[in-house]
Amino acid sequence: MTQPLRSDVLISGGGLVGQALAIALSRHGLSAHIVDPADPVATIAPDFDGRASAIASAVWRMFDVLGLAERLAPYACPIRAIKVSDAGQGGDLDFIAPEEAPALGRMVENRQLRHALAAALADASHARLFAPARVIERQIDAHGVNLSLADGTQLAAPLLIVAEGRRSVTREELGFPIANWSYHHHAMIGAVTHSRPHEHIAHEIFFPSGPFALLPLVDDTAGRHRSAFVWTVSEKDGPGFAKLGERGFTAELERRAGGALGAMQLAAPRMTYPLGFHHSARIVGDRAVLVGDAAHGIHPIAGQGLNLGLRDVAALTEVLVEGARHGLDLGDAALLARYQRWRGLDNLMVSLATDGLTRLFGIPGRGAAAVRRAGLTAVQKMPPLKRFFMDEARGESGDLPRLLAGAEI
Repeated sequence: MTQPLRSDVLISGGGLVGQALAIALSRHGLSAHIVDPADPVATIAPDFDGRASAIASAVWRMFDVLGLAERLAPYACPIRAIKVSDAGQGGDLDFIAPEEAPALGRMVENRQLRHALAAALADASHARLFAPARVIERQIDAHGVNLSLADGTQLAAPLLIVAEGRRSVTREELGFPIANWSYHHHAMIGAVTHSRPHEHIAHEIFFPSGPFALLPLVDDTAGRHRSAFVWTVSEKDGPGFAKLGERGFTAELERRAGGALGAMQLAAPRMTYPLGFHHSARIVGDRAVLVGDAAHGIHPIAGQGLNLGLRDVAALTEVLVEGARHGLDLGDAALLARYQRWRGLDNLMVSLATDGLTRLFGIPGRGAAAVRRAGLTAVQKMPPLKRFFMDEARGESGDLPRLLAGAEI
């Protein structure tokens, strides 16, 4: 019988969160084997993922510790201000980082994130990616976890980390209960070039049909100004907008942007996907834990989805590294309970906050609009409340893991 390849942890899922976790663990001396069904060459192709992500400043500090920030710096656009309005009708709210303060976050295209992670993973001495690979059998008992791959490879570790994304099969098979619902909205995403500079400002405009965001990107190689857009529409209108020609689509983008960035042209293929919510109150099981979208999936209204997953990475890395230093079994229930306490409440609060904002700004009618504008104006006039929301946007609130504070564990 073939002897299994052993590691400190097994990570099922090699997306952004799964790879970041393996890199963080490897940097602190823990070995990780990642199993993913996707071809790694395909995942870094230009047309694989046209999205861009807002990386909170606390997460960027973790990237700095892990050696990712240096790789990403040429492709990361600082966000110095966020402007929020209700359908452009006044009651504006703005968050502005002082000149001497760090940026509120950085916008990075997902394809650049994937390139940086792939390069860092290749350099990680204690991490190995098995991909494309398919798990045909999984065994979890009191002694550990064993995975059998379709090519005959056997993997073993004390702990299985599930980082498979929203539609995680392993999460379902392991019996993690999950609350979920559809928002009956579609998000249309892509990138545009525009005639006016964005000045490192992110715009979030709330329409009854859904939020519309313009997010600054670095200029392209020809020096043209660029921004990513996330345009949310009702599911009944989504197919119609998707069928618009390029000229009609950009005209609609310009209209919703209120001319803030001038004339626009599409700079990347459009993508459309349905929006939904899911949340697992329990993120720890028998020798298994959930991270990233396997544990929580939220509306992109505040750009916090990937940041939540990377905060999971920072907390779980600290729990496991400290556990290993004390000679503990990394699958021990008492050790994993610390991760549950640390991340369970934060994940729930952010999930409920984004869900509440989505519902609040989706209420039609002049009365609801007046209440929303009054609320935005009130926050604008209360500096302590504005600082609270800015700390949330930066990912700097609550009990921060050391990686998010920019320190080694």
